[in-house]
Amino acid sequence: MHCTDCGIPDHIGRFGKLFIKREQMHEEFEYQSFEELEQLLINIDSSDILVKTSSQRGFYSPNQLLNLMKNHDLLELITSNSFSTHFQPIIDLQKNDEIFAYECLLRPHFNGQSVPPFKLFEFARETNLHNYLDQKARESSIVSGSNQQIPSHIKLFINFLPSSIYNPEYCLQHTFKIVRENNISPDQLVFEVVESEKIHDIDHLESIFKTYKKSGMQVALDDVGAGYSTLAVLEKLQPDFVKIDRDYISHCDTVLEKQLFLKSVLNVATKLNIKVLAEGIERIEELQFCRDIGIHYGQGYYIGKPSPKVLTPIMSV
Repeated sequence: MHCTDCGIPDHIGRFGKLFIKREQMHEEFEYQSFEELEQLLINIDSSDILVKTSSQRGFYSPNQLLNLMKNHDLLELITSNSFSTHFQPIIDLQKNDEIFAYECLLRPHFNGQSVPPFKLFEFARETNLHNYLDQKARESSIVSGSNQQIPSHIKLFINFLPSSIYNPEYCLQHTFKIVRENNISPDQLVFEVVESEKIHDIDHLESIFKTYKKSGMQVALDDVGAGYSTLAVLEKLQPDFVKIDRDYISHCDTVLEKQLFLKSVLNVATKLNIKVLAEGIERIEELQFCRDIGIHYGQGYYIGKPSPKVLTPIMSV
């Protein structure tokens, strides 16, 4: 596996030159506005052409550059790292509901307006910026967690995209460097596969998990219930935690099929010494059922909503 360009974002000037490269032929056109640049790109109809503006380092396909230009506000957001981290509490259901961890959640904002994280990551993926964005999101979580001065016995769950990590031994060095610079103990951190990321290469994900663990950190598999809860998968990946999808938690106190599924996951996880976390708890009845069957940890709006400051849970059980 070879390391590739991490897609560091380029600024697009509001005026300048558009360079067009096709085999041995090079052309350039001046533009005075985004509207002129858009029209130039729309008029390019060949698939073997690469383009760049005078303010950019690398070349793009015309469609990719057009997407960057049309979503210039999202590009500026990523370039300026204009996002913060919110913290959602995770409690220990088997130890008097004490705080066990906080999940770090990215909250992008631009010109005073919040931007849905899924929209930002979708744009980043389409424009080959998801590696950069994922790295910066991890950095934001680590730095924000350090600034909150969270006690070392309380863990921080940090999301990551497996597809953004080509070579774990190399690509994760930036993350490990940020951990060292912010004086966070590695065993306080749990890196989890985000729910939107599907497992396409289980061997690659296993390699990522092993790299995190070798550095003293723990790992979590999110979205269990979407096909990742089989004994074979969990045996191979050996996560420290599995998080059960909220669809299986909602009204689990009354739906028999969900109850059987939760007990099945818990049985498999127990055999492998994996801790189970129920996410999306929104009712006291759901929390009580999860606690009663032995699920270790809980998370959800009933327990506490994401907040820019570390808060204690708001529930009253």
